[in-house]
Amino acid sequence: MLHCRGGKYYTGHTDDLEGRIAQHNAGLGSEFTSERLPVELVWAGEFAERQEAFEMERRVKGWSRAKKMALIRGDLDAISKLSKSKNSPSTSSGRAGVGSVTTSRSARAELVEAPSSTSRTDVIKGLFSSSTRLDKALAEQTDLSRARIQALIAQGRVDVDEVTQTSPSTKVALGTPFRITVPPAAPARAQPQDIPLIVAYEDEYLIVVDKPAGMVVHPAAGNPDGTLVNALLHHCRGSLSGIGGTARPGIVHRIDKDTSGLLVAAKTDAAHEGLAAQFAAHSVHRRYLAVVGGHPNPPAGTIDARLGRSDANRKKMAVLDKNSSRGKHAITHYRLIRSLGPASLVECRLETGRTHQVRVHCASIGHALLGDPLYGQTPKSLKPLLSRLDFARQALHAAELGFVHPVTDENLRFEAELPGDMRELIDELGRFDR
Repeated sequence: MLHCRGGKYYTGHTDDLEGRIAQHNAGLGSEFTSERLPVELVWAGEFAERQEAFEMERRVKGWSRAKKMALIRGDLDAISKLSKSKNSPSTSSGRAGVGSVTTSRSARAELVEAPSSTSRTDVIKGLFSSSTRLDKALAEQTDLSRARIQALIAQGRVDVDEVTQTSPSTKVALGTPFRITVPPAAPARAQPQDIPLIVAYEDEYLIVVDKPAGMVVHPAAGNPDGTLVNALLHHCRGSLSGIGGTARPGIVHRIDKDTSGLLVAAKTDAAHEGLAAQFAAHSVHRRYLAVVGGHPNPPAGTIDARLGRSDANRKKMAVLDKNSSRGKHAITHYRLIRSLGPASLVECRLETGRTHQVRVHCASIGHALLGDPLYGQTPKSLKPLLSRLDFARQALHAAELGFVHPVTDENLRFEAELPGDMRELIDELGRFDR
């Protein structure tokens, strides 16, 4: 949810939060926000399923200003009270993470315990108003998503007629009592942690770091701490841009957990907006080094292939038809630097910065990154080597990053040496040619 000039709010959903905000701030977003700049991110939530995001967007758009303000403050008790108001034209509430339950669909479902903070548990109870499968019935009456209901059933948090349920497909009878225990949501605000950083550059407006492989950029489900954001909050003593929200302060762009290399973070909102505009305009210089299987032929070229979510595996990206209405335009320029026996060291310069772009583009031309668990299949001849080196990540390093300083207008360019694991891999591969 964005706060716009004039006190208005814009609600939307996206797979690329930073890029979407950058588009709005650059005046490239919807007609509404382009006329109400500047915009500021005031609330964001992550959802396991796209449909959940659609439904949350629809509900929040219909909320009163008071409920939206309560959501931004994290005032769950206020949301619950406003949801129960008979005089409110928008009585539907958010998901379990928001901490309240709709009362407009069925008078039989009620929130027994409405927490005043995320440290308490919600208990929802009622009587089934239809005879259908368990997860569907509860989703209809509680406004929790079916995916969330299924997860709660798996955790043993759903009782029907005082019996704990284990199967979402169990048929329930009309009028049977149910009880759901919803655990508190994890705190969204990232906490400072004393984690060492390799700082390539820093001033009062921004910081450039050389991220090690294995470090997640910001907290999310499954990675609540130990991230780059936690380290930055400690290093910068909390002085980071707030545009990315409480879970992603200062973050303008990301690189994958198991990709090493350079990344810039903003300390001030002005710096954040200036950097985001450059990323949106594709004017940021980004050069990656990758070790791929085989030898690209031709040895240099451009991969212009649209990228979007894979239909077969939602955790993966895939090359889409150029005329597809889904996905995003993506361009990678590659060049062979050195042949390494059955592999190659390749330079990739990004014209766009899409999720998994280098990994998917290289795989699409038959030269997947060595060690890539999602898009690569290590050649049989190299499996013993990667096993001996304990190399278990995609061989990808963000080696160069260049941009115009958003405050001083100075042209900045930084380089990061290959990390030890990739140097060792390249040295060992080089022995194949000896």
